[in-house]
Amino acid sequence: MKLVWSPESALKAYVETVKSCELCRESSVAELVSAMAAGWNAKLIVETWSQGGVITTSVGLAIASRLTGGRHVCIVPDEQSRSKYAEAMEKAGMSPEIVVGQPEEVMERLEGIDFVVVDSRQKEFARVLRLAKLSNQGAVLVCKNASSRSSSFRWRAVVEGGSRRLVRSVFLPVGKGLDIAHVATSGGNSGLSKGGKRWIKHIDAQSGEEHVIRK
Repeated sequence: MKLVWSPESALKAYVETVKSCELCRESSVAELVSAMAAGWNAKLIVETWSQGGVITTSVGLAIASRLTGGRHVCIVPDEQSRSKYAEAMEKAGMSPEIVVGQPEEVMERLEGIDFVVVDSRQKEFARVLRLAKLSNQGAVLVCKNASSRSSSFRWRAVVEGGSRRLVRSVFLPVGKGLDIAHVATSGGNSGLSKGGKRWIKHIDAQSGEEHVIRK
């Protein structure tokens, strides 16, 4: 199955998340990530969470996984966090799969991930992204609270030295900042077919990030 965008699924996830989170005034992180996960038909959605984190994002991801018939996994650091998270999600009518452990270690046990959400305020979030075993069809990686992280972060450092390739990335001033990357892997084409056309690689002089353009 190719990683193909479905606007209908994205819209449905967005609307359902608005209703569930009662966030109707403006676009929010929860609504946006829900729409993206559903729109990309994500089958394995993985996020990291710790006490004090926002639950609405998890609600949005849970809604997306329900619409795609996929699996939503949340990684928490300890049993106390698991209890708090499970209680909050139960109140929202959601029951995602919860795994207790260090995100770096848990990521290595999950295979075929095609949608990842990490909190930029957590330690080693970049390493967590590097260790994620992505789907052969590619994946979408999301850093929330990106405005508060170190300015030295670069997506190229996450994808370089392996079978991954950065297709495109974008920073959105939503919430406390969302940094999003679409990553292709050597095992598949992420819905991007050559079709007799060529791909041109461009490196942004300011950010150092790599963009691939089809001509």
